[in-house]
Amino acid sequence: MADEKRVLIVEDDADISMVEEAYLEAAGFQTEIVTDGAEVSDLIERESFDLILLDLMLPGKSGYEICREIRDKVDIPILMVTARTESVDKIRGFGLGADDYFSKQGV
Repeated sequence: MADEKRVLIVEDDADISMVEEAYLEAAGFQTEIVTDGAEVSDLIERESFDLILLDLMLPGKSGYEICREIRDKVDIPILMVTARTESVDKIRGFGLGADDYFSKQGV
């Protein structure tokens, strides 16, 4: 559907990305999953998304690098969803342009 909002899920853990995808699609969102950080920048240049769920620890390129690159190109809400829970990680994520930061801990 043309009216569906598109969400890019950047997550290398298949179980987590499948759960995120299931919830988002049940809520009416169209999703795309990328498992390698190195693929994100090119995808963002070719396609448009309304929201990005971004893990920090990825193969190819870190979520921090991806967040900085995205902010240099487009204005898309970025939610960091990560196992990293230290305050310094949150501060760094917000400093690079993340809109919010969620911990996977306890999930």
